Amino acid sequence: MSALFSPFTLRSLTLPNRIVVSPMCQYSAEEGRATAWHMIHLGGLALSGAAMLCIEATAVEPDGRITPSDLGLWDDSTEAALKPVLAAIRKHSKIAVAMQIAHAGRKASSHLPWEGGQLIPLSEGGWAPHGPSATPYKEGEPAPLALDAAGLKRVRDAFAATAKRAARLGIDAIEVHAAHGYLLHEFLSPISNQRSDEYGGSLENRMRFPLEVFDAVRAAFPADKPLGIRVSSKDWVEGGWDVEHTIAFAKALKSRGVDWIDASSAGVSPLQRIALGPGYQTPFAQAIKEGAGVNTIAVGLITEVQQAEDIVASGKADLVALARGMLYDPHWPWRAAAALGATVEAPPQYWRAPPHEQKDLFRGSTTGVR
Repeated sequence: MSALFSPFTLRSLTLPNRIVVSPMCQYSAEEGRATAWHMIHLGGLALSGAAMLCIEATAVEPDGRITPSDLGLWDDSTEAALKPVLAAIRKHSKIAVAMQIAHAGRKASSHLPWEGGQLIPLSEGGWAPHGPSATPYKEGEPAPLALDAAGLKRVRDAFAATAKRAARLGIDAIEVHAAHGYLLHEFLSPISNQRSDEYGGSLENRMRFPLEVFDAVRAAFPADKPLGIRVSSKDWVEGGWDVEHTIAFAKALKSRGVDWIDASSAGVSPLQRIALGPGYQTPFAQAIKEGAGVNTIAVGLITEVQQAEDIVASGKADLVALARGMLYDPHWPWRAAAALGATVEAPPQYWRAPPHEQKDLFRGSTTGVR
């Protein structure tokens, strides 16, 4: 039996396989509201055969957006815009739907990636980003505003409020975004956190605010639904956050009931030097799993079927997440199931799709036609 297509349980949620569609920013919202693009994009991925689809980084407040076109969930309007998208998915797919909730921190107020991705000045319609410290992301940029006690409370409460809205929408799981140089990662990394109060300095202090946010989200989201977190396991910058720090963070999260650690890396500094290669972040997932005893998701240049099977079968991670590979091949899980002799869920409209030698690929399918 294929390890990749074995079931996995997270609290009340049982996944039929170990494949996750990774959250991927689309920069296609209007004032935080989901649009027709999200209906098409998420609707298509919901039919992929993966076990869980994670909605892109969803801002918990307007100032927490990376770009003006980021998806958000902070008021009744943004909540209402997601309802028809989720209703369409639920009508035609059994896939579990998770949501990654996020705050961009000092990397907020940026142009769209295909428009250069640089900071939008206030004079051009941007806004003043916030961070743990008045330390800019890169040389020459204006310094972000350091969050004071009131700001910390506002952000913490915003994460909890978004979790409550996600629950009302029927979201099956939440992933807190603490990676890629955004706000919670900025608190963790000594590169971006230069505070001298109880939220800066020592590892324990730098972990404090991300753990407070996690606790607030856990308290706001139904106890029977899983809550995970994405981390940057390594900054890839000398003197930055590293795997040993991540394991310590994971242990603190384990004591709080974290359901998975999604092990990514980088993003906090333009000085990063990343050693790219197939599955280059999988060793992070393995180290965290072994060091902290938590469920992990491996992500990053996982493209081949046997590669994904081996990651799960060898115990390096419990789940694998695909992003760009899923965009390029939206039915990658079909291909994986065919290669590994497994079956996947598919809507009846697609039951006639497989070639004859794979006629039993779809669970419960029949192919009779008059």
